[in-house]
Amino acid sequence: MSADIARLVLTPAPPAIVRVGMVLAAGRGARLGALGRQRPKALMEVGGVALLDQALQGLAAAGVERAVVNAAHLKDQIVAHLNRAAPPLPVEVSLEDEPLETGGGVKQALPLLGAAPFFAVNADVWWNDALANGLDALKSAWRPAAMDALLLMLPTMRAQGYEGRGDFYMDGIGALVRRHETETSPFLFTGAQLLTPGAFAGLPDGAFSLNALYDRAAKAGRLFGVTHGGGWMDVGTPARLTAARVAADPARQPLLL
Repeated sequence: MSADIARLVLTPAPPAIVRVGMVLAAGRGARLGALGRQRPKALMEVGGVALLDQALQGLAAAGVERAVVNAAHLKDQIVAHLNRAAPPLPVEVSLEDEPLETGGGVKQALPLLGAAPFFAVNADVWWNDALANGLDALKSAWRPAAMDALLLMLPTMRAQGYEGRGDFYMDGIGALVRRHETETSPFLFTGAQLLTPGAFAGLPDGAFSLNALYDRAAKAGRLFGVTHGGGWMDVGTPARLTAARVAADPARQPLLL
């Protein structure tokens, strides 16, 4: 990282104003087995509310004025749900003829997202009403002159039910370095982030992972993170979905055992 970038990151600045957000809802939910084949994982309910709706509520609570939702797997269900659900902010849908993965899905939606930095949030996470606080942390840490991507990170030791090995190392000013395959790192990526459209320049059309953007930004010293202080649970498997439902409503526990 250059001294200029470090200086820009450390310079005090008012919180960013972020008016647009995207919910990544196109995933197949393969780890959910039969559940994922019947219903998009974004429409799985925790605490009686679909994860997609919870993400949109978090965006609205953080001051976002409009949202984009991408849909591929069982996309008609996503569209029908949004038509019924009366979202808390205006929503446009980016339909994918075939799944474009995270990076390709966001890149296709860029004309809907506009030219300013935007939030992108995975739909397969239960935030326990803490998403807005995490997005506020991103706004406070955002330094557009120094960053292409700012990821909301969680210490792995605080990740309930998480059995992975983390994703990144993070230094004192938030610069991120990806762990090597054989290592265990102290931070995992929560699935919420603040991105600039310019970071997608030169990346391919079609399907690709946002990891391609992260790796390029890290190489340039422009990938940063900020710690999430609230609740978070991945719900990508039946066991984790059940655990989140128990955590959201302890009265359900006897029914789920």
